[in-house]
Amino acid sequence: MKLNELLKSIHPVQVIGETDIEITGVNIDSRQVVAGDLFMAMRGTQTDGHAYITAAIERGAKAILCEDLPESLQEGVTYVQVRDSEDAAGRMATAFYGDPTQKMELVGVTGTNGKTTIATLLYNVFRYFGYKVGLISTVCNYIDGQPVPAEHTTPDPVTLNRLLGQMADAGCKYAFMEVSSHAVAQKRISGLRFAGGIFTNLTRDHLDYHKTMDNYLRAKKKFFDDLPKAAFCLTNLDDKNGLVMTQNTRARIYTYSLRSLADFKGKVLESHFEGMLLDFNNREVAVPFIGRFNAANLLAVFGAAVLLGKKEEEVLVALSTLHPVAGRLDTVRSPKGFTILIDYAHTPDALTNVLNAIHGVLEGKGKVITVVGAGGNRDKGKRPLMAKEAARQSDRLVITSDNPRYEEPQDIIDDMMAGLDPDDRMKTVSIADRREAIRAACMMAQRGDVVLIAGKGHETYQEIKGVKHHFDDKEEALAAIE
Repeated sequence: MKLNELLKSIHPVQVIGETDIEITGVNIDSRQVVAGDLFMAMRGTQTDGHAYITAAIERGAKAILCEDLPESLQEGVTYVQVRDSEDAAGRMATAFYGDPTQKMELVGVTGTNGKTTIATLLYNVFRYFGYKVGLISTVCNYIDGQPVPAEHTTPDPVTLNRLLGQMADAGCKYAFMEVSSHAVAQKRISGLRFAGGIFTNLTRDHLDYHKTMDNYLRAKKKFFDDLPKAAFCLTNLDDKNGLVMTQNTRARIYTYSLRSLADFKGKVLESHFEGMLLDFNNREVAVPFIGRFNAANLLAVFGAAVLLGKKEEEVLVALSTLHPVAGRLDTVRSPKGFTILIDYAHTPDALTNVLNAIHGVLEGKGKVITVVGAGGNRDKGKRPLMAKEAARQSDRLVITSDNPRYEEPQDIIDDMMAGLDPDDRMKTVSIADRREAIRAACMMAQRGDVVLIAGKGHETYQEIKGVKHHFDDKEEALAAIE
């Protein structure tokens, strides 16, 4: 694509050099630049792309997008100076890949918990209806039925637009994506046209990045502020921030709730470990999911599908065919008669939701044994809160390692233990080796009990000192009961 065509998507401060040149690729990583590329220098959280402009030119970059011009400009290279390279990079990437969201209906899901489940279930519902569909999620990306490994909840703008472009080329009519707070704050979604946005909830997470809950809220809210007038905004009335998200949106506002009057009203009629019987807008549907939080997730899926033009009856039939997403309350049955549940819950609120779901089914007829840790080099403030919540709702608690990353596992465990009072500590053990922690919890369990293994869910690795070692909670649970 010609550079002068790409420039129509942004408002540069100045352009130095030729614009009638062919651009063969766009990149934000100088190591991936090849001859003919446009290198877009962005100020990242770890490194500043401006420091790699010379390296990009040496690798053959024809043009440079930047906020600050280098001291010396190289002949034969075009420099595009902008005020905000994060925003401009998203828009340039969108233009380069043919503005793919003009060719499909893109729906974004944001919130602390539930993003993966809702986006994935919407993908499955619309595939059930016979459409070609794309998915961008934490677990895996899909171009119709073709899996593409996921590195981040929301990819960088180049990867994101390349994926969306491939979806459009494959004939996808719909695409569903998780929109993380990082992605909004870093403007990775600049240039994309959303047909709709869904808000799930807002609880403590990612404060290592956002610093305050107010900053975290504003990042989520900006997604809805920027939705176009023709889009829909579907928000959770049961979250205190549900209507805050919609205050400044131009989109059409709709609500869903399990507790109060809403456009999409739900109720849990029956619940057991095999699933739930739900009432959505006065129609019943049986699903193989457990927990009120999953009822809320399914209600959001129901509402979004209806807002995308499907009849309520058709959507309910599709919902009845769905199955839980990998690592979200995955069930393993022990021959000894106890149940093991593997879940991605890695925030205090997510733990609350999962443990509430378990107690809602057990009704006091069995004990709950929880295995949980916390990730290293992330929000340290949530560690004691997670331990306290797990202790409050568990009969036995095993605190262990999660992904320690560059921290010492015992330091993280100590941070979690600090949240426990003497009574909590009486029912708690700490075992740094996660494999041994899972085995110990399974040895404690008796017939009718539930072992919850929380924190990693679908992940098949444990990250230690920058190295990812194979580790799968479900595999470990199966090995423990054997």
